[in-house]
Amino acid sequence: MAAREGRFSIRRNKLDTGNMPKKLLIMGAAGRDFHVFNCLYRDNADVEVVAFTATQIPHIEDRRYPSALAGALYPDGIPIYPEEELPDLLEGIDEVVFAYSDVSFDYINERKRLVEAHGVAFSTFDIEGSMIASRKPVIAITAIRTGCGKSQVSRRIVDILRELGLKTVAVRHPMPYGDLVAQAVQRFASFADLDRHDCTIEEREEYEPHIENGAVVYAGVDYAAILEQAEKEADVIVWDGGNNDTPFFKPDLWICVADPHRPGHEFQYFPGTVNFEKADIILIGKVGYADHANIELVQANARRVNPDARVIFRESPLHVPDSEAIAGKRVLVIEDGPTTTHGGMPFGAGVLAATEHGAAELVDPRPWAVGEIADTFRQYPDIGDLLPAMGYGEQQVRDLEETGNAVDCDLVLVATPIDLTRLIDIDRPAMRIGYSLEPEGGELAQAVREAVLPDYRDACMSAK
Repeated sequence: MAAREGRFSIRRNKLDTGNMPKKLLIMGAAGRDFHVFNCLYRDNADVEVVAFTATQIPHIEDRRYPSALAGALYPDGIPIYPEEELPDLLEGIDEVVFAYSDVSFDYINERKRLVEAHGVAFSTFDIEGSMIASRKPVIAITAIRTGCGKSQVSRRIVDILRELGLKTVAVRHPMPYGDLVAQAVQRFASFADLDRHDCTIEEREEYEPHIENGAVVYAGVDYAAILEQAEKEADVIVWDGGNNDTPFFKPDLWICVADPHRPGHEFQYFPGTVNFEKADIILIGKVGYADHANIELVQANARRVNPDARVIFRESPLHVPDSEAIAGKRVLVIEDGPTTTHGGMPFGAGVLAATEHGAAELVDPRPWAVGEIADTFRQYPDIGDLLPAMGYGEQQVRDLEETGNAVDCDLVLVATPIDLTRLIDIDRPAMRIGYSLEPEGGELAQAVREAVLPDYRDACMSAK
């Protein structure tokens, strides 16, 4: 059936001018959406992607997916619009493809109803079709939600591989918030690389811990090109996924991190439920600070929907340099931004540390919030009594600094994955709260050996 005329010009199929290409709109958040396009539609003359929409991340709409990345079929690139404009974009569209992560099924169903009410088909992205096969073993670390502790698991996997004498490259989920052509393939091996690529706080939070751990990190926009480069210097690829997204590379070992602080979320958010159902290992983290009944509930859910998965329990111990300095203080806690905003976590390691060590008060920073930080609190009203370390652009970083320094408190606890004082000045006593994955136990190491060492795997299979 011919596509309907609408807001967008129609590109005729060059192979058969008697047919019109199917017109698609991809809903995204500057990452998964571009990957889906690159894998499934970029060189497909039977399909025309006429637009992307963008949400979740500030300042990523009102730009274009550039022709240099979009390919020969898109000499003018592809426009990107705010998701709020979706109803106005549907005229002439044949199908909308939902292609971003860490969203509730209720949210997706609401968007589905809106799209279908305009007579347009609606689908979520093709998970299997957007996994690229690698020539090297791939270990994928995913999660059910943002803020489960996935990154510390990724670093532990890198350590295990290093102990096996294998050179490892970590490939991170995309965060291309700037010049997309310049960010097509990015390699980070030093802190200087973070400055050279003008990384946001959110990017630094994901890349810097790997660099501190001695690992090279790749990220960007074109993950086929990224994989080709990473394979040249790695024995094993570690996919360090973002949000609760599914892997971009086909994994030999698939790990899903579940959160006992949010039991039931493994069934409520897309596509984290896919990770939970398909993973080879379900790692239930943070067990030292979670209610036992919630731990048992997540374990029971794993057994029910993924009975073949190996379930592992791990603590994420806090590192508090001076617990006595917290007691009796009025404390401002700065937590990881994405975890406490669209991740929906009302607390993090800093709040746990303050509560455990006798802080007199968690000071709510809202009365002092300015600019884009005030906007963040309005957009995410369920944030707890903490300051989310938002920093998607220079102005947001400066608003974060101004807000933090205006808050009336005795002590600032910084519980972000990076040393935030490298980016902002904190003009009152401050303490950095750390956390890591409990290293005890051999289950992870055994699973890694089986996945990446064929001789070891064959011997294990023979023993069984």
